[in-house]
Amino acid sequence: MGREDAVVKQVVAKYNNDKTRLMDIITDVQHELGCISDDTIRCIASQLQISSVDVEGVVTFYHFFTKTPRGRYTVYLNNSAVALMKGRTAIAKAFEEAAGCRFGSITSDGTIGLYDTSCIGMNDQEPAAIINGVVFTNLTTQKVKDMVAGMKAGKNVQDMVTEFGDGANQSEFIRSMVKNNIMRKGPVLFAPYEMGSSLKAALSKKPEDVIDEIKLGNLRGRGGAGFPTGMKWDFCRKSEGAKKFVVCNADEGEPGTFKDRVILTEIPHMLFEGMAIAGYAVGASEGILYLRAEYQYMKKYLEKILGDMREKNLLGKNILGKGFDFDIRIQMGAGAYVCGEESALIESAEGRRGEPRNRPPFPVQKGYLGYPTTVNNVETFCCVVRIMLEGGEWFKKMGTAQSAGTKLLSVSGDCSNPGIYEVEFGTTVQTLLEMVGGRTAKAVQIGGPSGTCIGKKDFGRRICYDDLATGGSIIIIGPDRDLFEIVHNFMDFFVEESCGWCVPCRAGNVILKERLEKIMSGKASMKDMEELESWCKIIKSMSRCGLGQTSPNPIYTTIQNFRDLYEAKVRKDVDYVTTFDLMAAVQESCKAAGRIPKVEEH
Repeated sequence: MGREDAVVKQVVAKYNNDKTRLMDIITDVQHELGCISDDTIRCIASQLQISSVDVEGVVTFYHFFTKTPRGRYTVYLNNSAVALMKGRTAIAKAFEEAAGCRFGSITSDGTIGLYDTSCIGMNDQEPAAIINGVVFTNLTTQKVKDMVAGMKAGKNVQDMVTEFGDGANQSEFIRSMVKNNIMRKGPVLFAPYEMGSSLKAALSKKPEDVIDEIKLGNLRGRGGAGFPTGMKWDFCRKSEGAKKFVVCNADEGEPGTFKDRVILTEIPHMLFEGMAIAGYAVGASEGILYLRAEYQYMKKYLEKILGDMREKNLLGKNILGKGFDFDIRIQMGAGAYVCGEESALIESAEGRRGEPRNRPPFPVQKGYLGYPTTVNNVETFCCVVRIMLEGGEWFKKMGTAQSAGTKLLSVSGDCSNPGIYEVEFGTTVQTLLEMVGGRTAKAVQIGGPSGTCIGKKDFGRRICYDDLATGGSIIIIGPDRDLFEIVHNFMDFFVEESCGWCVPCRAGNVILKERLEKIMSGKASMKDMEELESWCKIIKSMSRCGLGQTSPNPIYTTIQNFRDLYEAKVRKDVDYVTTFDLMAAVQESCKAAGRIPKVEEH
């Protein structure tokens, strides 16, 4: 048996030959072999007794899986809009010059591979990169030269981390240079609390009463969609199924969002306690934390927290002696923005491509492995803990009528104090700008690329579901920025991240990007701009899932709010007319097929 066969057999056995753990199997095999070749794909398929096509479909779907070697040291440099604002171009050039290869390739000796990647959750400390799973932030050209020299000398990547961030980032289980940048603490997430106290309070109530308390607090999902949490739990509890599941969506892939990263670092026990409360409320005994691949560096630490909670009888069997069983496992992603959509996330957790499902049925009816499943955001579960301690009435006194409580915001871009801010729902954009040192902003991107870009006339609007909804991403755009370059970066992102299932999203975003480029080049007419706006509406209305339904927003909302910038780019004195002669172009092929149409004489 060759090494490849031995590795695959050992890894598959580790996961009990369970094909639903295909994501973990591929991750572990790639870690050992460096890539997942065609032979490896066939070997995995054979061991799991599934089709090679199914394995290849998963390998080719996710950004961090590869069929060919990507270098002994694989560098993924963030190419998000904020990274570009903070000097990413110079950093990329420094990597290429020091390594001796271009991005998208590896050095001739196979030592270093350079690759672009989407937002890695470090927008408050850009430029940033991931090298062999280790995060490097606030990069400078000198840091790059030193790092590449270390790679060429065969240095361990972790040893290249010479400074550490604050809080738990210094833990022996993380040892990361990532900084939390907690700029404003609020009464919900960062107020003191004793681990286990909330779960104890919940277990003293009936499951139905727990759900009623969440409903009383008017808690809405913090992932961006804002669906009422209590209602979702109620649906899940009442759905028929031999078992039920609780899933935490920690796949914050929206460019500009990094709030969940800080929660996972500093208050993960609060998150896990919230998941356990959800399990009690809906009748589930198993929970899954779906963690984005970019946060692999904190997995060992999170496993340690879970172990500590088991020792304290806050997870596991007969929790707190109340006869309630519940435990949590961590499922790693592999780089796919669409997995932030709950049904795509479930598909991924089941070991498949992260393609959104048709709905209905909804996950609360048929979710993970076909059983009723509640999927909630990291921040949402933490809010549950506070509601159990303080009560629903206390919680809903904060915020607005339709948006109770506080919201954790990830603020980055052109401001003096990037980081996370816990503010009450209803806070105006102007108040936030003053808080973060962004008074000179000419635009603010609310909710990341899939959200809304507003100008100064709208800075009096409020951050809440009643007005400007957001999962947490706030990108501040300064007066000297070219808004078109930022919009173009966002469209690049959506073209790359479309799962490809439906034509409106797969092809439509390419059309939008090309039309945008035509406008940017100064070669477009007013008709082109009108057609661009029309295409935005078509794609928004006809795409299958939330990705396609919001992907036109960078263009659509900037046309609405910055129309003068677009009109200044287009030609108003001409209307381009094609001189392409279709009949002449197809004459030869029609003749060969005997299909030359008879031209009427006039």
